[in-house]
Amino acid sequence: MNLRRIGWLLCGLLGWITVTTGFAQEQNVPRSRGAQPARPLVAYIGTFSSPLKDMLPTQVDLPPGNGRGIHIFSVDRQTGELTEQGVFELGTSPSCLVANAEGTRLYSANETDRVGSNKHGTVSAYAIDPDSGKLTLLNSVPSGGAGPTYVSLHPNGKFLLVANYFGGSVAVLPISPDGTLSEATCVVEDQGTIGPTKATNAPSGSFAFSGHDRTHAHMIQPDPTGRFVVHVDLGLDKIFVSRFDQERGTLTANEPWGVSLPPGDGPRHFHFHPNGRWFYSVQEEGSTVVLFDYDHDTGTLTSRQTISTLPPRFAGSNFCSELLVSPDGKFVYAGNRLYDTIAIFSIGEDGTLHYVGEEWTRGNYPRSFTLDPSGTFLYCCNQRADNVTVFRVERESGRLNFTGHYIPVGNPSHVLFVDLAKR
Repeated sequence: MNLRRIGWLLCGLLGWITVTTGFAQEQNVPRSRGAQPARPLVAYIGTFSSPLKDMLPTQVDLPPGNGRGIHIFSVDRQTGELTEQGVFELGTSPSCLVANAEGTRLYSANETDRVGSNKHGTVSAYAIDPDSGKLTLLNSVPSGGAGPTYVSLHPNGKFLLVANYFGGSVAVLPISPDGTLSEATCVVEDQGTIGPTKATNAPSGSFAFSGHDRTHAHMIQPDPTGRFVVHVDLGLDKIFVSRFDQERGTLTANEPWGVSLPPGDGPRHFHFHPNGRWFYSVQEEGSTVVLFDYDHDTGTLTSRQTISTLPPRFAGSNFCSELLVSPDGKFVYAGNRLYDTIAIFSIGEDGTLHYVGEEWTRGNYPRSFTLDPSGTFLYCCNQRADNVTVFRVERESGRLNFTGHYIPVGNPSHVLFVDLAKR
């Protein structure tokens, strides 16, 4: 029996023990009512931040720690401008954020490879103040591996999914009715052959090398049905599909287990189309986007198109970062680091991508970008420029127009919006 199958079996046993004890006392928690229209749209910006004096983690991304934790801003819904409201200071690099559907709880992946002598990262839970958006820490738990770089919520609201980049593992953490996190019901370490240091689809003259030294789980997300969970491992050049037990909080390898990408290309992020049938993956070192057809009954991915994120005849090194499908399902945006642009693609009637153009990010090393809830503005985290830039989206063409807004934030990594007016 191979190590991966042993991992699945251990997950099943651990999940049964943890969930049956942890959820036995589940009860309904009253929510605040009477949403006030004056309540703001809040933007939370996760950063790579320097360690606090009482927590001495090793920083796992360069340049190190210019952020101060989770920076909190109010959003001007008409102009897209951000006004800082405060900072939840945290020295463990809360680099990825997610909020529950009700906008009452926020969760952060704290991207360190150890906390004190413990060689793992942590994930934290927070309560969101309904009027100001201020955060109150509820608790923090181990992430199931080193360097947690991505978190997502299962549609049933009872589980948080974590991808541990430096640990090469994914984990499932139960969420209690009060929003606090429990320790993992399932941890699976990726297994396989590490891909080459030269990407199959690398541009001419590229020396792009990032994750082909070991396993690196980079993103994890449930499919729209909640019955399957998808995660990528950049070092293995693979996209894994798992069946998800919604009662126990465990992952079991799907059959088929997933798909392989071209050797060395390094899948990083992905996004389902709103129709649930098309799936787009961006490759960090290959600088490509691949379109897959997705069968939600079997959890099967079938590749159909590969397209470069770079202009014709581009030469040199580039690292792709974010991938985003517009809410109306008409456009795909892909981030280029070093080249420092956002590539824009239109989506055809059959899901295929057509290159529209690109927009300079007005900064350095765009790690991620996010659309506001209305889809009017796109916010880009320029990690090494220490700023977030704001673009207005042309709804018909998908193109981006710079608004002139630069928001100073040290090493920004991720922008998350919570609309308090809807609570």
